[in-house]
Amino acid sequence: MNLLRMRMHHLIEQIADEDLQSVWEIVQALHFDSYMVNAMEQVKRSQHPWDILTHDEAVRLLMFL
Repeated sequence: MNLLRMRMHHLIEQIADEDLQSVWEIVQALHFDSYMVNAMEQVKRSQHPWDILTHDEAVRLLMFL
């Protein structure tokens, strides 16, 4: 892990200051995408066919809440 951290610091030092903000925005977007993909995969593993309601079933259920 320390080697990876050192490489990241070295890479960041090579980026020009004016480009640092745009690089950060790209890295942040990729991080958020990765987070969402992991969340979707986790839901796929835990979801069962009977967990999904049809539109009519959902409306009926909402009427009783």
